[in-house]
Amino acid sequence: MKFTSETLRETYLKFFQSKGHAIIPSASLIPENDPTVLFTTAGMHPLVPYLLGEKHPAGNRLTDVQKCVRTGDIDEVGDSSHCTFFEMLGNWSLGDYFKKEMIPWSYEFLTSPEYLGIPSGDIAVTCFAGDDDCPRDEESAALWEKCGIKKSHIFFLPKSGNWWGPAGTTGPCGPDTEMHIIRNHAEADKLGPYDFDKAPAGTFLEVWNDVFMQYNKNAEGKYEPLRQKNVDTGMGLERTLCILGGKESVYETDVFENAIAEIERLTGKQYSAGGETTRAFRVILDHVRTATFMLGDPKGVVPSNTDQGYILRRIIRRAVRFGRNIGLPQGSLKQVAYTIINKYKDVYPELEKNKAKIEEELEKEELKFSKTLQQGIREFEKVTANLPAGGVIDGLTAFHLYDTYGFPVEITGEMARELGLTVDVDGYNAAYQEHQEKSRAGSEQKFACGLADHKEETTRLHTATHLLHAALKKVCSPDVEQKGSNITEERLRFDFNFARKLTPEEVAEVERLVNEQIAADVPVVMREMTLEEAKREGFTGLFESKYGERVKTYAIGTFSKEICGGPHASSTGELGKFKIVKQENVSAGIKRIKAVLVKE
Repeated sequence: MKFTSETLRETYLKFFQSKGHAIIPSASLIPENDPTVLFTTAGMHPLVPYLLGEKHPAGNRLTDVQKCVRTGDIDEVGDSSHCTFFEMLGNWSLGDYFKKEMIPWSYEFLTSPEYLGIPSGDIAVTCFAGDDDCPRDEESAALWEKCGIKKSHIFFLPKSGNWWGPAGTTGPCGPDTEMHIIRNHAEADKLGPYDFDKAPAGTFLEVWNDVFMQYNKNAEGKYEPLRQKNVDTGMGLERTLCILGGKESVYETDVFENAIAEIERLTGKQYSAGGETTRAFRVILDHVRTATFMLGDPKGVVPSNTDQGYILRRIIRRAVRFGRNIGLPQGSLKQVAYTIINKYKDVYPELEKNKAKIEEELEKEELKFSKTLQQGIREFEKVTANLPAGGVIDGLTAFHLYDTYGFPVEITGEMARELGLTVDVDGYNAAYQEHQEKSRAGSEQKFACGLADHKEETTRLHTATHLLHAALKKVCSPDVEQKGSNITEERLRFDFNFARKLTPEEVAEVERLVNEQIAADVPVVMREMTLEEAKREGFTGLFESKYGERVKTYAIGTFSKEICGGPHASSTGELGKFKIVKQENVSAGIKRIKAVLVKE
């Protein structure tokens, strides 16, 4: 069977549906109330509350295709495999089945002619080798051998290779088992059971990963057995397509073919030319796709100088710079984006729905950066003209390139590396802190990708965002919608669409309405229902999913009715006094409120 992105998604979901799994929709790229990470980085990320024991409306067996963004390896984009946006095929057991079911299913999906049809002899697997914290995973190894994997193709790796999590410093984690395609049998057959990492590059290519979450790492660093054992799997769609199609690069799969043709038309260059031309194509392809999904997300990201907006601005500007290298005409990013929208619109209808916004924001950001790009390059060349190989661009100069010419420090660093130079990033951060009052380093640290906890303070503040949202609808406009939320133990941050800052009188009225609900000690009532029922009953939320999906709704009297995943206080009387401490502009038409709860 010849696989396309469409048929691979469909085949995966149908396989796990046949095993009793409910198909759930992809969550937003913007995590729900998680202050520790900017984007959804894995399929399990939106499901953390349920992995920790909360009941999912769709049951204990779930499967989906999740939109993900990871930017930790952004400098590697341009090679054959790295992407900042990708789709993750996944399935989960929430305290239901475990290893003895999952491993045979994995083997069946990989090898059966009805599914991927990969010869058993071409598959190698790795399992956890064990250490002082947790024992060697003999069970997984035995199950693979029983399925039909050769014993000589079963390898063991330490925590650095076969252990997942926790994503932060604490949380659910456990051993995993990874499935690899053997690309060089002669080299693979020389290896002993602990020699997997000694294989020459290109011997193996990972295709799938089954994580067995059976421990919780606590604040003391100890691994305790989880009350609820879970399975979490991840198969990268693009990489799997590459393997099944016998392609050398993920960029040669069908998800990019129309975009490649469009860039070739616009530039007169050929993707297959190799070298820096092919690298530039890949950077543009990846970054425009990622920007399209960020801009088209229901939660609405736009370019800015903080958090998600900063990353979006950075990737658009990086695409512009590489576009210039191959003669991509100014204003062309939107035309590449159209091919992405057309490719994905049936799977992710939000892209077509937000097409005008995607076009407008790409056009604005490209124009803004293009105006200063050539000047900035000339300034960069002046700065580096007399620096010796191995020299350093000082932090103040790097900040000047950012502040005056809009060069994110990463772009300056990238251009510097091309000349064998480095940038004093610490000096840049100090200059940024002094001149802008906020150091971007605070956002950068979020890429560690921890997961928000469910402590009492964050739970109370999360509940308060529901009251704030409802109050803003009453005071400002019924059209006010949440455009982002970030909660720490100290404060909540709420982004919403509104044309101007609130007046002092409006701020006071919002606070009064919220505190009135808190004083009334209103119960927070959770009910499960279908999306259609939630709509009919007046609950607000994102209605991008298909008919019949069950969701959790939270009602605070008649004041607030929202679809949400939790966590929540049991009643408003637990919250304390609500106080707005700051208003900020995020971007055109998007405002931000920061607020706190004070215990009385």
